[in-house]
Amino acid sequence: MSAPPSVSCVAQIGEMAGVVWRTLDANGAMSLTKLVKSIGQPRDMVMQAVGWLAREDKVWIEDQGRSRIISLRH
Repeated sequence: MSAPPSVSCVAQIGEMAGVVWRTLDANGAMSLTKLVKSIGQPRDMVMQAVGWLAREDKVWIEDQGRSRIISLRH
């Protein structure tokens, strides 16, 4: 079994979750691809942040064809 992620890594994902939330709040629902481009950070970090928000029931993720649309849950 691997070691747990470092606190700094978890903190970075949490901070990125805030960036994702603010981006969606300002711009509305968007595809994961567009979200990554809007934020300008590595795709894996944005995806981890989206997962964080999904776990907290803050975002809705919907598949539309080949795209995945992310929106805030209000």
